[in-house]
Amino acid sequence: MTQIASRNLAPADRLRRLRRTPTLRRLVQETTLSSKDFIYPLFVCPGVDREEPVPSMPGVSRLSVDRLEREAETLAGLGIPAVLLFGVPEEKDPYARHAYASDGLVPQAVRRIKGAVPDLVVMTDICVCSYTDHGHCGVVRNGTVDNDETLGILARMAVAHAEAGADIVAPSAMMDGQVQAIRDALDKEGFTQVAIMGYSAKFASAFYGPFREAADSAPQFGDRRSYQMDPPNAREALREIERDIAQGADMVMVKPALAYLDIIRRARERFDHPLGAYNVSGEYAMLKAAAQRGWLNERLAVLEVLTAIKRAGADFILTYFAKDAVRWLREEG
Repeated sequence: MTQIASRNLAPADRLRRLRRTPTLRRLVQETTLSSKDFIYPLFVCPGVDREEPVPSMPGVSRLSVDRLEREAETLAGLGIPAVLLFGVPEEKDPYARHAYASDGLVPQAVRRIKGAVPDLVVMTDICVCSYTDHGHCGVVRNGTVDNDETLGILARMAVAHAEAGADIVAPSAMMDGQVQAIRDALDKEGFTQVAIMGYSAKFASAFYGPFREAADSAPQFGDRRSYQMDPPNAREALREIERDIAQGADMVMVKPALAYLDIIRRARERFDHPLGAYNVSGEYAMLKAAAQRGWLNERLAVLEVLTAIKRAGADFILTYFAKDAVRWLREEG
């Protein structure tokens, strides 16, 4: 009687049928990762033949311009389509003068990479926190970042990068009107084909610490909460994205990724523009630290995290795990 009762309770719809083997699971997989999904961030420092490991980001280093050619070739060989460049200058001042120098670190890096691997898409970060001696993302007047004065500097910076050959400029300073100011400046100088990727929903996150070490960009006083987004706000994030699109952004981004998967999903459902997510330094560092202590399987955890970001709706993911992720995916076949 027990066996008969069990048969009567047996489900007709067995979802486990399609999970039975790896091949079956791949056949019905809803979200897939590939090399084309990734953008790899690079930190450019002064000097020659220089590589400076970032202690809080194992596996990540600041590289001098001459080291970038080899790195670009490695990335292209892995099928990673794009890089995002951050300059880490030694000279800083209150007005970020080196941010828009035509012979600055980032313009030099753009020329070197495009000369070595012309098809690699080169994006450049447009912000001055690494170039100011106070570490804020704009000019400071009376203890406050001056939004409108900063716009002119960001625009000059974008033009300098475009002149060097950047394919995409990515304003991240979170100044009101930054996309419009940059679009107007690029168009005026004839760079109508240079695209803009807005860091449109960039939150004032606790997960940026390791990046600030890598980019030497920690604020010397106060914080960035008066211009980066307040983490509790979701509807405001959509307003930021909508505004950037209206001002000329060709692509938009949510940053960070893991604590803001809901924002990625809401943005994907509302907007048709290409949508990215930044798997930021703190997210990278936590997984690295846990893996080094044997608390997590790094490969499985990283691929799960990146899949979650894409499943939430991101078209592309900026991540320091890009090279490892591609190699792991290739091993999986």
